[in-house]
Amino acid sequence: MSSSIDAVLQGAVDAGAVPNVVAMAADRNGTIYEGAAGPRTVGQGEPVTADSLFRIASMTKMVATVAALQQLEQGKLDLDAPVEQYCPQFADVKVLDGFDADTPRLRAPATKATVRQLATHTSGLSYWFWNADIVKWEAVTGTSNVLGGKDEIFNAPMIADPGTKIEYGINIDWLGKVVEATSGESLRDYIEAHIAGPLGMSDTTFLMDEQQRARSVPIHVPGEDGAWVATDVDWNQQPDWWAGGHGLYSTPRDYLKFQQMLLGGGTFGGQKILEPATVDAAFINQVGDLEFPAEVKTADPNSSCDFNAGPGNKWGLGLMINTQQQPGMRAAGSGTWAGICNTHFWIDRDTGITGATYTQFLPFVTPASMQMYADFEKALYASL
Repeated sequence: MSSSIDAVLQGAVDAGAVPNVVAMAADRNGTIYEGAAGPRTVGQGEPVTADSLFRIASMTKMVATVAALQQLEQGKLDLDAPVEQYCPQFADVKVLDGFDADTPRLRAPATKATVRQLATHTSGLSYWFWNADIVKWEAVTGTSNVLGGKDEIFNAPMIADPGTKIEYGINIDWLGKVVEATSGESLRDYIEAHIAGPLGMSDTTFLMDEQQRARSVPIHVPGEDGAWVATDVDWNQQPDWWAGGHGLYSTPRDYLKFQQMLLGGGTFGGQKILEPATVDAAFINQVGDLEFPAEVKTADPNSSCDFNAGPGNKWGLGLMINTQQQPGMRAAGSGTWAGICNTHFWIDRDTGITGATYTQFLPFVTPASMQMYADFEKALYASL
């Protein structure tokens, strides 16, 4: 089984598609594949491993969403309540209707965004790398993007009325603020006490200590000659808030426990994190007739390439849900997401499989790296 998958990973590194890669997979009984290829830092000999720390970026989103779902189960949170009920500042968020020269044209939203719309990316909030209007808004207002870790990003406008489209954005950063309001704990403390700690995710953290940093994988970028170059790009180490949308570092081995918890209906290693019915809701279409665009054009080529998600993708609670099965790949109804530094995971409850690939580079979703991800998935399913 493993040799064909190993060859996918090593081939991608040898071809320069990725600087390094770790891949993991599990079924309901435990780990079924673990493999790695390439150096942790290009130009240095030490290999990347399943215990290397990665910026998992937007794979943080499902962790923060699980925190919100725990609050739902405890009766502290209503998914259909207006966001402003928990975060009064949200009442000031307007819709960006364009620009008069360099002056943003803002108006009140047609309806009040709900917590459910945060969890499904239907609130109208956006990100810079897939929306040119947000790129311009950040430029003309002097606002750093969300990765800057500054509170000013919570002044960012919507680009559509709530409930009218799936627009990927800073929703889960707001959802993290909701969790802090309902739980009375910082998001960092909450995740440690109620998710990472119980699951034994000891290397999942918003700030790495020195020992963890020594095992971490730097973000690589293509050099002038096309070869990978390691950088010191990192999240803000003194952020104004704990970013539910992107802030976590983790290891492939750690995050697999979280995946296995969702695959197992909310329980892993004897620790119950969510009720089975709550997990079911995360994998059910929560957006009606709306669909995630089959193709999203980049608005910042240094951060992301165009993203081709394919047809028929819905959104559950924290997860993108595919409604179609591609040959030899995950079943319809699987949940998935990714991180901007090119980490990806999926959970296929129908087949009983969860998998992930980890590398660390920009821009996001290069065609060559996405081919590796697909080849890994196909090789894994072929081996079952």
